[in-house]
Amino acid sequence: MQDPSEDDLLPIDRSGSRRLVGYRSSVPDDQTGVCALEIGPQHLNRLGLLHGGFVSMLLDNGCGIAVRAAMGDIDGAAVTVTLAVNFIASVSSGRVTATGRVTGGGRSLKFAESELRDETGRLLATATATFRILEKR
Repeated sequence: MQDPSEDDLLPIDRSGSRRLVGYRSSVPDDQTGVCALEIGPQHLNRLGLLHGGFVSMLLDNGCGIAVRAAMGDIDGAAVTVTLAVNFIASVSSGRVTATGRVTGGGRSLKFAESELRDETGRLLATATATFRILEKR
């Protein structure tokens, strides 16, 4: 995956983890977040499959971006309180995309869910998450 310029990134993507892992994020609308990764050998576990830690991170990111979009402040502060991941199928190459959406919540907590799919649309994993909204400092 080509490393995008800093100008092409969402404010929340200007992180060491994005640079280290190589994912890309977008905000299609005010309730949805997308996090995509072109799988490389550095993302595989000892069996040659996308590591579960990366699966969880992508799903968490998809949810978190959706939460920030729903807050109306993509640079806002929200942290994961809970994350439950369901691993459904494995993948070892290609692009995977986590799409998150907000399912509810109020001013201090938001609830979201996300799905991770491969390039063909095959469902790989799902997650539900709770986020705490933080006050701006």
